[in-house]
Amino acid sequence: MAVSEHTERVFWRPALARRGSLIWVTRYQRQTVVIDATCGLLTGMAALVGRFPGQTRVLYIAVTAALPLLWVTWVAMFGGYDPRFIGLGSEEFRRIINSGISLMAAIAIVSYGWKLDFARGYVLIALPGLVAVDLAARYAMRKHLHRQRAHKRSMRRVTAVGHANAMADLIVQLRRDRFHGLEVVNACVADHTSLTEIEGVPVTGGFADAARVASSTSTDTVAVLACPEMDGLTLRRLAWDLEKDRTDLYVAPALMDVAGPRTTIRPVAGLPLLHVDHAELTGVKRVIKSFFDKVIATAALYAFNPLLAFIALGIVFDDRGPVLFTQTRIGKDAQPFTVLKFRTMVPGAELRREAILALDEGDGLLFKMRKDPRVTTVGTWLRRWSLDELPQLFNVVLGEMSLVGPRPPLPVEASRYSDDVYRRLVVKPGLTGLWQINGRSDLSREDAVRLDLRYVENWSLALDLQILWKTCAAVAKGRGAYLPGSPQANVRKSSGTKEVS
Repeated sequence: MAVSEHTERVFWRPALARRGSLIWVTRYQRQTVVIDATCGLLTGMAALVGRFPGQTRVLYIAVTAALPLLWVTWVAMFGGYDPRFIGLGSEEFRRIINSGISLMAAIAIVSYGWKLDFARGYVLIALPGLVAVDLAARYAMRKHLHRQRAHKRSMRRVTAVGHANAMADLIVQLRRDRFHGLEVVNACVADHTSLTEIEGVPVTGGFADAARVASSTSTDTVAVLACPEMDGLTLRRLAWDLEKDRTDLYVAPALMDVAGPRTTIRPVAGLPLLHVDHAELTGVKRVIKSFFDKVIATAALYAFNPLLAFIALGIVFDDRGPVLFTQTRIGKDAQPFTVLKFRTMVPGAELRREAILALDEGDGLLFKMRKDPRVTTVGTWLRRWSLDELPQLFNVVLGEMSLVGPRPPLPVEASRYSDDVYRRLVVKPGLTGLWQINGRSDLSREDAVRLDLRYVENWSLALDLQILWKTCAAVAKGRGAYLPGSPQANVRKSSGTKEVS
């Protein structure tokens, strides 16, 4: 009887609790199936009405009725309901697009092979429309999930394994970016006897205790950070132990900040070797990026021409000073260039610096303070919506900057770069970048540098498009930009492209 009770306590109860903690995954998958089927029905009906207005076509009515089931089945075949991609990354959207393309190809092949006289207009309305509508619906579902995670709901409970310093960084980052859906609830570290907690997370054992801790505390994921103690044999044994409770295992490689497209697993002599491609710093893709930057920047200047004129008039009428502020920045290959932006401080702001020097809250490189009295009324709102950055589109057209890239540093900052940080200068600086969509002015210098280096190592045109899309959302919502009159108003990071003096 004692053995039975022990077995229930150790294995069944934690397993049931773990399944309970992941109920949201099953619910989310079911909702996704319903959404996909609904999108299939709606776009099928739209294609039926659009292609055969006022007509009764029994065949196409049947096809429309069957389209939701066909679409759900097709998406499932391409892994569109894989829980690994819930709420994060572009893989979910990529699989929806691949499903739509392959389904169109399959219909074309079947129609040709069987010589079916199928209305091409119906297909051209239904399937591209279905992909577009489904992508929009999936995006809306993801944003709803992110809002839930901001309130600590729909999260995966994680037992983290590694050294204390790396563990602390992981905990802080996951708390800041809750949309990842991972919450560290236990820590297993090497020196567990001398630690009771890390960043508020209890230390519950050492490396050898990871499986036991995960089972007894109902966590559904074990994340192993890079550490020499966790070798291949140890990881294999850990995976066997976690398999009993169907607990997921995540392993962080020693090489960090390298995105998936640059990595490939190659089994050699029974060892899973991680092949890492070189960063794409030259070549055809860079030429395409430059062409894309200049075309989009030129089009944006034409489109924003009335807005630019309105802002210029507002600055002139505010204090009769110059419209533009110019400053020397360091660009690609450490070449200096003059960055353009709308002026947001009073004329002669540098001369007034001495009077408020005692209030400096900067880090030694640049002056920075809350509620800087030198910022004009118009300038405050320009900074709030990042409209002061618009003249940098001219820098993009001139080839001095890119739409997306690292932040352009000041000469004094670049002169202090270490060899690692200097790698930021192997590409053109950007009007926006990963730093813009991950906090803007809220970021520390270290985080901003880390994001810039990550961009350099993992650049792609698809990533640029994703950053541009998210930049629009970040600016529209004002994330990371301080509101006028707030306690943190007018605090500007020293290495950004803001007007500083």
